Amino acid sequence: MRFNPLEADAHWQKVWEDRGTFRTSDDGARPKAYILEMFPYPSGRIHMGHVRNYTMGDVLARYRRMNGFNVLHPMGWDAFGMPAENAAIQKKVHPGEWTWSNIATMRSQLKRLGFALDWSRELATCDPSYYGHEQALFLDLHEAGLVYRKQSEVNWDPVDMTVLANEQVIDGRGWRSGAVVERRKLSQWFLKITDFAEELLDGLGGLDQWPDKVRLMQENWIGKSSGLRFRFELAGSEAAEALPSSFEVFTTRPDTIFGASFAAISPDHPIALALAEKDSDVAAFIAECKQGGTTAAELETAEKKGFDTGLRVAHPLDPEWLLPVYLANFVLIDYGSGAIFGCPAHDQRDLDFARKYALPVTRVVAPSPEEADQPVGEEAYTGPGRLVNSRFLDGLTAEDAIREVIARAEADGWGEGSTVWRLRDWGVSRQRYWGTPIPIVHCEACGAVPVPRDQLPVALPKDVDFDTPGNPLDRHPAWAKADCPNCSGPARRETDTLDTFVNSSWYFIRFASQPADSPFDRAEAESWLPVDQYIGGVEHAILHLLYARFWTRALKAIGRLDVEEPFKGLFTQGMVTHETYRGPDGQWVSPDEIEDRDGRLVMAETGEPVEVGRPQAMSKSKRNGVDPEPIVGQYGADAVRWFMLSDSPPERDLAWNEDGIEGAWRFVQRIWRLAAEEAERGTSSWLGDGEDSGLDRRVHRTIAAVGANIEALAFNKAVANLYELANALEKAPASPSKSKAIAILVRLAAPMMPHLAEEAWAALGGEGLVADAEWPAADQALLVEEEVTIAVQVNGKLRDTLAAPKGAPREDLEAMALASGKVVRALEGKAPRKVIVVPDRLVNVVA
Repeated sequence: MRFNPLEADAHWQKVWEDRGTFRTSDDGARPKAYILEMFPYPSGRIHMGHVRNYTMGDVLARYRRMNGFNVLHPMGWDAFGMPAENAAIQKKVHPGEWTWSNIATMRSQLKRLGFALDWSRELATCDPSYYGHEQALFLDLHEAGLVYRKQSEVNWDPVDMTVLANEQVIDGRGWRSGAVVERRKLSQWFLKITDFAEELLDGLGGLDQWPDKVRLMQENWIGKSSGLRFRFELAGSEAAEALPSSFEVFTTRPDTIFGASFAAISPDHPIALALAEKDSDVAAFIAECKQGGTTAAELETAEKKGFDTGLRVAHPLDPEWLLPVYLANFVLIDYGSGAIFGCPAHDQRDLDFARKYALPVTRVVAPSPEEADQPVGEEAYTGPGRLVNSRFLDGLTAEDAIREVIARAEADGWGEGSTVWRLRDWGVSRQRYWGTPIPIVHCEACGAVPVPRDQLPVALPKDVDFDTPGNPLDRHPAWAKADCPNCSGPARRETDTLDTFVNSSWYFIRFASQPADSPFDRAEAESWLPVDQYIGGVEHAILHLLYARFWTRALKAIGRLDVEEPFKGLFTQGMVTHETYRGPDGQWVSPDEIEDRDGRLVMAETGEPVEVGRPQAMSKSKRNGVDPEPIVGQYGADAVRWFMLSDSPPERDLAWNEDGIEGAWRFVQRIWRLAAEEAERGTSSWLGDGEDSGLDRRVHRTIAAVGANIEALAFNKAVANLYELANALEKAPASPSKSKAIAILVRLAAPMMPHLAEEAWAALGGEGLVADAEWPAADQALLVEEEVTIAVQVNGKLRDTLAAPKGAPREDLEAMALASGKVVRALEGKAPRKVIVVPDRLVNVVA
């Protein structure tokens, strides 16, 4: 008898759907469990990476249901974004048509895997019924003063004619067009995330169910820095006549101030711009700096470039000591004050710059006094030590020197202790069509005016074209025209749309509560939030998670929601990887396009050789994704789910291979044979008491182990527990204990292999659906070890091991050890001088 997964999958999926098995109820009597995986972008088809992510959440959701929880486990679509516009250009289709078609395909694929999802709560961020409420929340934040508009420097793609997010700038070029990205100033809408910087930082301490690495990444991104803020006074020169007499600098290392070699200002600093008006060389350098992205990471790794302005500034602790002032491409205008002092010996960036421009390098921190005059090599010294070559600071630790310099600056009036943040306000304007329209109109008389709430949603027009680069909303003949809500005069709609990170910053709230007339019902949302377990890739560790944390706190600040943190528990799963392939033209090709001919991978159509690359995370860009549909069609959903859980710890990457799915398929059949053979015997004793104490003990230990491992999201360990139990049951003779154990095995496997479990449960005569069955309770008495293994040593060397009752008296263990034949031979007739007994563990005979 073989399990037929195709018939079973279709049958039980229909039963679950018809009965509304996984539809969330409003039962407040049961404890709640909100399980959520990061919702997918509807790019076309799911791949095995999606399967792994959603299988993990599904196992936990099903397990919680079986343990009596009221479970919310929804699904939706992060459906706005540039890929849809890219498709519109390439395929000559409307972004909405492309997106909704993909949603239909991916929904069907997810349902084919039998996930226990409440599809009645499905949402798509491109649906006006969703983004209209988002517009209302935007207006709420606007009324509370958390939204503003200003000129800001952005990444500008001159070919696509749009702003790019930092993540869309790759090696200084637009991710889609390949054009060299420019730095340009535009009027942008911002959310005041910096108002919550301290809260967001402090809140990380309470997220004890988040990975430490994610909390550290967020802490570094928020970037609280304490240091000294002071002013450099310009030394007299003709070049400085029309300039300010000084400029401000912030440093986190005031202890190294006597190692100063130069001062540097951002190309966007007011002094730089003033110099550019009179000096074409300065203007040319500034223009050169604007080629490339604006990200701190990119500027950090880019070649360090400088321009000597000819200006000089006086050292704040020695007016006779003059430092040259450079324009430098790595100094950011929006961090600190847009100006720095360079200490090359103790900052790698400054050292690279100093070496390039032949500036002095003076060590001022040394691990020991003997190294005070040791020259600095190719690496700056950033370790601990004491101050050297620093006048009155010599001999102090770095920490003490920082305090001393700040104290002297404040006493003498040339500086003060200060705190700055790396976190910048969130620029949410995007010059593209496929996004949430910003609900603002611009009137010459009244300025920027919010759209009245009774006019929401401000829906995207459907009659747009992408034949011309840029934002179609700018060119639309009618959509942008509007009447001013204040004066009724002619006005123009805001044609920028919201960053798609806004869409994903509150979707988990909408999943919890979906009234038609408001974004959410506060009481209902608060009854579910925070999400108990959130699962997704570590690539979202900073921006998405930080923005969601901000959005939730902002809603609390304006009185819409009494929740601070959106996600109580966070798990970042590893990626599913697969080899990458390039065809003869150097372009990526998918696994479906190649075949193995006598051990050589070639293009299936032409026979031309294929270049094999290292395994990488499955993605559309590398075309190395494996479509689960044909695999599910061959092996069934449960075998695919089982392999995703079994082959690697869930936090690590999983290499896809066909051998693994074959092994999972064989195990599915093994479980089915156990259940089918038991059903064929026609026994019903499995509901009664067992009679095999050894098997009963193993079963109850497995119940406890599988439950604990699912709770810990250690799915591969839970899989191993079930393998061990199945092996034991295959060897066990027929008995009431075995009958009961098989039924328990079916329930334990149900969260991981739900279709097989339902089929086996029905065959065994189980009541109702196994999805509704209770999780087996482990008998605590059977979890106690009754027998232990005792190591027996002679003169410290292991000679034997013995099985003994747990808690056996010392004298009994000593007698058993001395009676061992191996011990007798090792003693060679000698009488033991001493016997050392460690209860339940060890007997050491000293001869």
